[in-house]
Amino acid sequence: MLDMELIRKDREAVATALAKRLDPAEVNRALDEIQQLDRDRRSLITEIDAERQRRKAEARAYAAAKRAGTEPEASAPEAGRKQVADLESQLDEVQSRLRDRMSELPNLPAEDIVPGGKEANRVVKVFGEPPAIENVRDHVELSRALGLVDYERGVKLGGSGFWIYTGTGARLEWALVTWFVERHLAAGYEFLLPPHLLLNSAGYAAGQFPKFYDDVYHLDADSAPRGQFLLPTSETAILGAYQDEILETAKLPLKAFAYTPCYRRESAGSHSDERGTVRGHQFNKVEIFQFTLPEQADAALEEMLAHAEGLVEALGLHYRRSLLAAGDASASMKKTLDIEVWMPSTGKYKEVSSVSWAGDYQARRAAIRYREPGGKQTRFVHTLNGSALATSRLFPAILEQFQQPDGSVLVPEVLRDRVGTDRLTPR
Repeated sequence: MLDMELIRKDREAVATALAKRLDPAEVNRALDEIQQLDRDRRSLITEIDAERQRRKAEARAYAAAKRAGTEPEASAPEAGRKQVADLESQLDEVQSRLRDRMSELPNLPAEDIVPGGKEANRVVKVFGEPPAIENVRDHVELSRALGLVDYERGVKLGGSGFWIYTGTGARLEWALVTWFVERHLAAGYEFLLPPHLLLNSAGYAAGQFPKFYDDVYHLDADSAPRGQFLLPTSETAILGAYQDEILETAKLPLKAFAYTPCYRRESAGSHSDERGTVRGHQFNKVEIFQFTLPEQADAALEEMLAHAEGLVEALGLHYRRSLLAAGDASASMKKTLDIEVWMPSTGKYKEVSSVSWAGDYQARRAAIRYREPGGKQTRFVHTLNGSALATSRLFPAILEQFQQPDGSVLVPEVLRDRVGTDRLTPR
């Protein structure tokens, strides 16, 4: 969450930044409540400390009187204990409300991020040209004709929003995942295979809860008394794995990646540009992540962008990079850049990777810090994450961009050994 000290010292700057994402009146109401709760909290702490000091003085006077054989003025050292307990109860309530209000605030967008939604996103890079294709067939038609995806049996198994990769389609999907793994290992990222069920604390740490609490699949309270959910992205797992830790400064940046299926309750695609595997309740994704010192974050963001884009370029796909406006980016992120591949059947671009910098927002929620060598004080790390990559949209882009007039589809050269062929042909 945000730094309370920053809100106290420069509320105007905080309000201006938050107004890129929220209504200014809403921002001011939230900050008014937060600052009042903060004042109440500090006042109660002062009162509790004073009462404890008073009790200590009374206890010392009581003990001295007993030793001197005179009548103690106080009836017993326990006098005032109930008053302190009442004040501590008030403090617990105020601190709980303050944590709730603070956890609801989004991150402060970076200075170069503009307000607005999708309409304010800015294209900052374009790679290649859209392929010239006559009589374009969409990926759903192609995957059926080539025997790559069984949509009907996927629905039979899981309901709407599920599918089965079959035959060479399964090999192509797995080829993408294993190729990504090798590329990330070569780039110095540590490979993790985390649990798919996470405790609710991991969702709060990543900033996905409470706002997006209902967007994931939760276990019922009887099965998971501590609260568990199916991870929507392995970003949540990588961050959560380091909760409440002090990382060794010499080992930063710490670079990790994970492969998992991702599970989301969002509506399955019904529009023409969200059909097939473009949007569903379960899809495969490889996620890269970095924990850095604050001064390392800019270089880490550029390195992660270049790495993710290098994968798309090596596949030979036409794509663009967009800098997201504040209202279109995740509420936990200071800055997000999307890598979007071209879909010939719709004439639109679809995001296959979001590379984001969270600053210290997630680290504050997760209590992940570092200590300078020889120092005593700790500071919060910065966190960055990026999809590298989500396969359920790359798969359609490969089919559509590499389709041939005879109905076949060329396999990207870097995947041919893994797929076992250079061309996908109709059954």
